[in-house]
Amino acid sequence: MKTRITELLNIKYPILQGAMAWVSEARLAAAVSNAGGAGIIAAGGRDVEWVKEQIDLARTLTDKPFGVNVTLMDKNKDEKIDLICNEKVSFITLGAGNPLPYFEKIKQAGIKVIPVVPNIRLAKRVEDKGADALIIEGMEAGGHIGKISSLSLMTQVIPEVNIPVVAAGGFADGRGLTAALVMGASGIQMGTRFYASKECLAHINAKNAIVNADDMGTEITGYVNNHAIRSLKNKVTDKYIELERENPSDESLRGLRAGTSKKASIDGDVEWGLVQAGQSLSVIKSIQSCEEIINEIMLDAKETIRKIKTLI
Repeated sequence: MKTRITELLNIKYPILQGAMAWVSEARLAAAVSNAGGAGIIAAGGRDVEWVKEQIDLARTLTDKPFGVNVTLMDKNKDEKIDLICNEKVSFITLGAGNPLPYFEKIKQAGIKVIPVVPNIRLAKRVEDKGADALIIEGMEAGGHIGKISSLSLMTQVIPEVNIPVVAAGGFADGRGLTAALVMGASGIQMGTRFYASKECLAHINAKNAIVNADDMGTEITGYVNNHAIRSLKNKVTDKYIELERENPSDESLRGLRAGTSKKASIDGDVEWGLVQAGQSLSVIKSIQSCEEIINEIMLDAKETIRKIKTLI
């Protein structure tokens, strides 16, 4: 399948792997890239040495394009961007901050720059400043979220820009990919579906929690304090919401979630750790390889497109 994003990144299928804290490392990224998508190493919260190690490892595991995500709220973001520019990875995604000051350096290094944007205003700004593509992420996504749905973002942002748009948030199957393409997106970004993959290093408890979750399986904590996180419902989310109702300004609320992502994904505590997952859960029925996931999605997408043609 050829779209503007497959041509831009030189990949076979229009599927990017989301950057997920603690689990989006070299092996997962390489597996996604080898399967025809675009893998992404998540540099958020990591030190520069770790990022260098992961880039080196990914290059031993794949000769296909892969990227690195930088969280712009990190104190060492400048050092990470310098490293990525020196390493000349295929592309970089930027989120949780203002990406514009870094465009010139990244593009001078010959790296494609793809910021994550939450609205039309920033989408137009990054396009004007030379972004190669952009990602719009709806509130259906796992992890830190905004307040606009994927459908609303696609409806409003895509007609306003001319660069390729990747839709994220709630995408987990071929029908979702088809819907995004019909809306004018050039591809999708998925996180949760790859979280529950064989190559992902996440603890088996976290993967099974995703597979076993139903369509009502996620909860949002922190909306009151503008630090909203979507994750699977468990004892942490129940406790957080209970305390939030009693005193939404209580600073201890933030501490309740501190370190819980690692506790779930690495240590396997899926009751007092947060499994950050998106809303489209019921279609994730088993732990598959990245190749199986992507092949299944592409088969479903082609069948969905065939059915759409019969309506015309």
